[in-house]
Amino acid sequence: MSELQHEIGRRRTFAIISHPDAGKTTLTEKFLLYGGAIQTAGSVKGKATAKHAVSDWMELEKQRGISITSSVMQFEYDGYCINILDTPGHQDFSEDTYRTLMAADSVVMVIDAAKGIEAQTRKLFKVCARRHIPIFTFINKLDREARDPFELLDELEKEFGIGTYPVNWPIGCGVEFKGVFDRDKREILSFSDMHKGMNKIKPTPCDITDIEKMDELIGPYQRAELVDQIELLDGASFEFDLEKVRRGELSPVFFGSALMNFGIEVFLENFLKMTTSPLPRMSGETEVSPFDEEFSAFAFKIQANMNKNHRDRITFFRICSGKFERGADYYHVQAGKTVRLSQPQQMMAEERQIINEAYAGDIIGVFDPGIYSIGDTVCSAKKKVQFEGIPTFAPEHFSMIEQKDSLKRKQFVKGVEQIAQEGAIQIFHEPNTGMERVIVGVVGVLQFEVLEYRLKNEYNVDVIRNDLPYSYIRWIKNKGIDVKKLNLTSDTKWVQDFKGNNILIFTSEWNINWALEKNEGLILEDFSKD
Repeated sequence: MSELQHEIGRRRTFAIISHPDAGKTTLTEKFLLYGGAIQTAGSVKGKATAKHAVSDWMELEKQRGISITSSVMQFEYDGYCINILDTPGHQDFSEDTYRTLMAADSVVMVIDAAKGIEAQTRKLFKVCARRHIPIFTFINKLDREARDPFELLDELEKEFGIGTYPVNWPIGCGVEFKGVFDRDKREILSFSDMHKGMNKIKPTPCDITDIEKMDELIGPYQRAELVDQIELLDGASFEFDLEKVRRGELSPVFFGSALMNFGIEVFLENFLKMTTSPLPRMSGETEVSPFDEEFSAFAFKIQANMNKNHRDRITFFRICSGKFERGADYYHVQAGKTVRLSQPQQMMAEERQIINEAYAGDIIGVFDPGIYSIGDTVCSAKKKVQFEGIPTFAPEHFSMIEQKDSLKRKQFVKGVEQIAQEGAIQIFHEPNTGMERVIVGVVGVLQFEVLEYRLKNEYNVDVIRNDLPYSYIRWIKNKGIDVKKLNLTSDTKWVQDFKGNNILIFTSEWNINWALEKNEGLILEDFSKD
């Protein structure tokens, strides 16, 4: 086996998704603890003096206790090189999550054992299912009161239309939580609230028929209940099928507590064996193998001002094939020219490390002087591939934003344009007006708060924001049409993007139908692409 094959073969690149407060960021930190990447776990919420979660780097995230942007972290564990993509849970930042899923080979879905499937989990799962991304489920917070595990599995199967295979099974919950029973190894992992450290918990081999030993470990009542549950599972649940797992048709399920550091290492070890090394990507009709010697990658995320000391713009690339080498010339497909990916670095949230090489499956950040866009492909000159585009989503909320201080117009324009290039917001203007004020469209309203915060803290610009009543957006496909002569309702607005495309924003679907009925030949196109 060549060095290239060995290095790519040991890569595992996955995203972690969940509804807010299901424990996703806590789980991420426990992975990093086991890999030795961090020494102490931060608290996601708590007092202002508490150490914050290492993956939440933006100051606003630390204040709110939620993840706002996707973070990228790499660490080594048991011979594997692991790339974790930690995503925002809040639905207002789901567009960032969707793009991040494009860079993952598999997904870990974290579910709160008391709440089950929640709205955001449902939404994200559908994206994974549509792309046949393998999904691994971690049912969290068993140290608290929880729903019946059979109910949770049934909900997963019915909601998502896939099979589930519980690798382990909980023994009680809350104050009665005694641990988990490993169905394949036939052993018990006993729970104690002393497991918050990072020492590995040793399981106790114990066959379900060994009544004396079972009673000693978990008591006769819970032993009897566990025996019934395991018999039911063994007889009625889906059989384990690794191929179905890798096709996204069967989700292995694990139970534990991220906060108490229970069941995490068992989950990580099983996950790494079940999930795949980097998967092929499509360039048109051609499949690009990760083991191809020629380098190729696509941009899935852009972030300005990640570090106050740098004030720069970083574009994140997912490497799809071959080996990246620092200092080499590569071809930027969309620009049609040769580029050098400067200051290549790998991330541990806000920490950066300059690297000399990276392999398929890895995520690298490069300094971007403003030449890359989300979805761009870079590759070896010999390769000349172009990967499928990244989904964009129609904004559903609109606001008029203008600077308070007219002397800060330059900073205002720079800030709004740079943040828009990251893909979290989309900017428009009314025809024949400048950039003194812009119309901002977002998928979730919290993005407005993030925009105001970042303009103030990163660009020193205070803004006035006026929310607008529009909810729908359409491109005008007719290039030669005189928009001023269109027959539109009074609550329809004509705007342009900064490429000069004519766009209509509407308050209701009724207004869209009016525009089409009253203007013969008008062609409107939905803003979203997937």
